[in-house]
Amino acid sequence: RHKCGVAVLMSKKRILFAGYAPVHFVCFESVYRLLKSDPRLEIWLSGGFKHVQNGEATFSLGGFYDSFEVDHARVIPHEQAKQQDFDVLICGHLSDSLFPRSVGRSVQIFHGVSIKNRSVREKALRYDILCLPGRYHAEMYQRHRLVRVKGSRCFITGFPKVDAIVQGQFNRDAFLRQMGVNPHRPTLLYAPTGDKNNSLEIMGEKVVSAIREAKQWNLLIKLHDHPKNTSLDWIARLSDLQDERIRLIHDWNVVPYLQAADLLITDASSVGVEYTLLDRPIVFLEVPKLLKKLARKHTAMDMETYGQKIGFLAGKSDNIVDAITEALSAPDQHSEIRRQMANHIFHKPGSASSRVAGIILYAAGLASSIPNDVE
Repeated sequence: RHKCGVAVLMSKKRILFAGYAPVHFVCFESVYRLLKSDPRLEIWLSGGFKHVQNGEATFSLGGFYDSFEVDHARVIPHEQAKQQDFDVLICGHLSDSLFPRSVGRSVQIFHGVSIKNRSVREKALRYDILCLPGRYHAEMYQRHRLVRVKGSRCFITGFPKVDAIVQGQFNRDAFLRQMGVNPHRPTLLYAPTGDKNNSLEIMGEKVVSAIREAKQWNLLIKLHDHPKNTSLDWIARLSDLQDERIRLIHDWNVVPYLQAADLLITDASSVGVEYTLLDRPIVFLEVPKLLKKLARKHTAMDMETYGQKIGFLAGKSDNIVDAITEALSAPDQHSEIRRQMANHIFHKPGSASSRVAGIILYAAGLASSIPNDVE
């Protein structure tokens, strides 16, 4: 722009993304790709793997963003971000421990849609703008009185992480061949939650061994990227169980593995909800101790609306093979409630990334209004 014949350069808006688990960036990655070439923006990345010692949290960047296609010149340690000012902060977690020195507006995009409903909490109101995955979470926020006058602004944008599940072509056979397993066999994905007393801790090795001994299916194992119990080295413990049909996944993004799987095995992880978009069978490993503890701590946990009604139940490792066999023989048994859940949880899946990008531009003062298809 010109004023009195002199060029006036507009300063770029400084955007900061900060996460303490790789899944946080996975949830932002598709939005990042849309915004990174915008000449009006400087997008910075911070955070890192979280370590807690003597009640003190530190964050290490080593390897955190290495597997992502990002501008590594714009990756800065949390200590550096704490000394800087930004126009917009974006997070996929509810903590405020990664806030910079100052920020114009903070945007919460969430990183999970599990039945645990940890995203439905007072802590979320630390953020100025909440990008809710769909109508279900909007209803939960209203039910728990988290939508308030002069409080955080809640927008139903959809969930960017799952856009890739429903858009474009995915070559399942080529993907599985690349993993070194036979694509002509049915493929199972085991993805447990990261809470203590999860199915991996309770019966995981027995489940994997039972599937291995059945010799009927491929099994892909996706470990949680920030489990609560860090004393157990599951990569080491499960590595010996790998063979021509069983593979440990060394990848932060679960989406392509969901696409490749004919059946999902989980417990209380949000992948169970994400998998409803593919309308394929799910087997739940029961974790009563975990759910009982969560019910005491998190009042928004919801087992009644959908819970584990969207799949088959395997109470213990002894009947996992029978549960898988039954689920694969009746893939449509829970189809109606799966589709109902997907429609309720996810607002217009496939295009959420563009809506969240529009919200960020709005938060930065570069758009006069929110996108038309945001509710």
